Amino acid sequence: MPLGFNRKPTGKPGEWFYCIKHNKVEEGPECPAKDRLGPYDSPEEAAQALRIADERNREWRNDPRWSDRPKDDAE
Repeated sequence: MPLGFNRKPTGKPGEWFYCIKHNKVEEGPECPAKDRLGPYDSPEEAAQALRIADERNREWRNDPRWSDRPKDDAE
């Protein structure tokens, strides 16, 4: 079997994830890792995964250390 086609779920009981394919919180290895956000410490935190990801994306987007602009490029 070619590499990359064995999509077994990874994770373990006690780790909480948010499945973006099924829009649900899950514990341990239910869905493939490519479809999940996490791990999180609790199901309540996993339920906020999309909000957390959005906040982090905004922070990174506005972080000058992650800018693609050359340092001498004026705004």
